[in-house]
Order: sequence, then structure tokens, then C-alpha cells
Amino acid sequence: MTSNFPAGFPAPLQGRTALVTGSGSGIGRACARALAEAGAAVHIVDRDGEAAKAAAGETGGQPHTVDLADPAALGSLPREVDILVNNAGLQHVAPLTEFPPERFELIQRVMVTAPFLLLRHTLPHMYARQWGRVVNVSSVHGLRASPYKSAYVAAKHALEGLSKVAALEGAPHGVTSNCVNPGYVRTPLVEGQLRDQAAAHGIGPAQVLSDVLLARSPVKRLLEAEEVAAAVLWLCGPHSASVTGISLPLDGGWTAG
Repeated sequence: MTSNFPAGFPAPLQGRTALVTGSGSGIGRACARALAEAGAAVHIVDRDGEAAKAAAGETGGQPHTVDLADPAALGSLPREVDILVNNAGLQHVAPLTEFPPERFELIQRVMVTAPFLLLRHTLPHMYARQWGRVVNVSSVHGLRASPYKSAYVAAKHALEGLSKVAALEGAPHGVTSNCVNPGYVRTPLVEGQLRDQAAAHGIGPAQVLSDVLLARSPVKRLLEAEEVAAAVLWLCGPHSASVTGISLPLDGGWTAG
């Protein structure tokens, strides 16, 4: 993939290898693209094989069709990874009293257990090279709660704790671990929520955006996936070696209140 960096200046991640989960679309795909443009060789991991192939074609990466809910399948992924971006996730909205236990457990497997297993899988290589970057795509819901999202909020809070432990253990080995915490991002999933909420409330999508989805955000717009990717790229770059164990909100001021 062609670098966007000026001629005569080396791409900052040249010679590095990245693995990005859930990178067939949305935030993950934007992250894979940003890392590839910065010179990294990228492994595209997604449950949707066709989406993984399309993203790999776009980034010059290597596609891997893997269901992160299956721990055994993770062993097929490469270990020699310098940058790990734990991005894959899913959502289910229901009151606690009606939340399906099997759905709760699935969300924990994909969003907590899989990142833990991928850390075990890739950290030995990072430690051996005395350099590594772990970025966990958390959420404003890793810092704040919302009703009806018990599994997602629980998983994102757990990911925050896992990230901090990885930061403390990785520091002597030149490995950083951080979270980025976006609010609502313009993805097909969120666009679908806008349409569904508009129909349910009998109002237009713009009003749903400002009065429902972004009710707690002073900045009344959706975040773009490329903005999240830019933050991920910075955390993997040469100027963030002392930035570790943090949670970086990209939430339009949601957590300021």
C-alpha cells in the first residue's frame, strides 16, 4: 500500500507487523488502513471472510477468517506481531431481567476472553523484540454505563482493566498498552440504529441523533472511523513510547460531565 508520508521521510511503522481484529469493516478497517499507510504489514482478522479479503486487498494485508468466540481458532493466527489492535465487538440491547444469558456470555468471549488470549499469543514476540504496541478499542461505555447494555458495558470495563495490567507488565519490555474510547461512530451498525430509532419514536434520523444517541454528548455529531484510526495510529507511533495504561476518550465531551 502506498504511504501517505512525504518522500524522504521513512514511514514510522516500516518493518512492523500489526494484527487488527474485526478489521473487515468499520473502525477496524480504518485502523488497518491507517497502519498500512504508516508502513506496517497488516493481518486482517474478521469472521466475515469476504470482508476480510476485501480489506486485505485494500491494505495489502493478509486476511484471516476467524471466529473470535472460538478459543481454539485463535491459535491459527500469527504470533510474530508487533502491534495488536483488539477491536472486534458486538452489541445486544435488553433489560437485565430479560437479557439472554447465552448472549451475555458470547459478548464476554469475543470482547474480553479473545483479547486476553491474543495477548498471551503475541506478547512473547513483543517482549523478545523489546518493542510492542497494544491498542484496545474500548468505548465511552468502558468509562460510563448506559441502561440495557449490561453485557457490552461489562465487557468494555473488563477490557479497560486488562489493558492496564498489560501496560504494567509490558513496561519493562518496551510494550505499551492503551485504550481508545470513542462515543458513537458512523458505522453501518449505528446508521441502522438511527433508522430503527426514528421509526420507533416517530421522529427524523437527525433528531434521533441529537436527542437519543448523542443526548449526553455536548458535540452533536457522529465520530468518523478515520478519527478513531488516527488516535490508534498515534498510540502506535514514535511519539507515544511513554504513553501507557491510559484511556483516551473520543466522545465529544460525554465523560466531561
